Amino acid sequence: MTHPATMTHITTTGPGGPDVLVPTAGPVPSPRADEVLIRVAAAGVNRPDVAQRAGYYPPPPGASPIIGLEVAGEVVAIGAAVTGYKPGDKVCALTNGGGYAEYCTAPEAQTLPWPKGYDAVRAAAVPETYFTVWANLFMMGRLAAGESALIHGGTSGIGVTAIQLARAFGATAYATAGSADKVAACEQLGAIGINYRTQDFADELKRLTDGRGVDVILDMVGAAYFPRNIRSLAIDGRLVQIAFLQGSKVENFDLTPIMTRRLTVTGSTMRPRSTAQKGQIAAELRAKVWPLLDAGKAGPVIYKVFPLAEAAAAHALMESSEHIGKIMLTVA
Repeated sequence: MTHPATMTHITTTGPGGPDVLVPTAGPVPSPRADEVLIRVAAAGVNRPDVAQRAGYYPPPPGASPIIGLEVAGEVVAIGAAVTGYKPGDKVCALTNGGGYAEYCTAPEAQTLPWPKGYDAVRAAAVPETYFTVWANLFMMGRLAAGESALIHGGTSGIGVTAIQLARAFGATAYATAGSADKVAACEQLGAIGINYRTQDFADELKRLTDGRGVDVILDMVGAAYFPRNIRSLAIDGRLVQIAFLQGSKVENFDLTPIMTRRLTVTGSTMRPRSTAQKGQIAAELRAKVWPLLDAGKAGPVIYKVFPLAEAAAAHALMESSEHIGKIMLTVA
């Protein structure tokens, strides 16, 4: 398949607020041996994109400087070592960068077919949150059927995904959110909701679990929640940290409960992982989660869709935290 030499993509005029995001022209990237080149139809907007735009989450070495970690579209070219896809295939991908563009490369190992019945926007809404939730809640957090999980930020893209997958795999889900409407949205997805503005989540969780606590906590808040997260874990519980929206430094904390209750404190970032590591996550998603998506279960919740040229407005919406689910960009 042929493609043009140049494309429109979103660049930044420098670190700053959403208004630094502007459309510009640049060369279409060429796929490396293990990559596919995708004509992008839709791309997801995620918290790491906001951090990169603000100047404190630089792309890893060798990655595209263009913002954007997930896309869906059509394969238009393949690298010499690619065996699983061909031009014309409809795919979604966890990218290492470059998603806010008309064309984007992605390693074959991080690329998956569109789930059955999905359009480009729904397909592009899957990779970043599903890779993150699967890796952290299930692979690192070891959440199993019959266990329970507390998911902070229950109406974020991560939260919506975590609630649905926890329920789909037989766990009880509790979720925090900051308004009655957001709590109701969590409950519609199958979670037991806790309003963190009107309730102390640790006290409420102790009440709801008759003092036992939960087996796994997925947290992106950080230091502000750490003591209460530890208090909310059951014996042998696991706290999995995926971001620090309210600080990373905890002071004057007594470590004794970690020993006496055999707790695990862990966490991860996705972007610096190797292609092989991301490929392992992709393989598990394809085997265990794609059948759910193909059956119409546990899919993404789309809050609002913007055209690519309005990436600044999409970032402003994300920073407002008004959204329930995913914010997306479409590429003409």
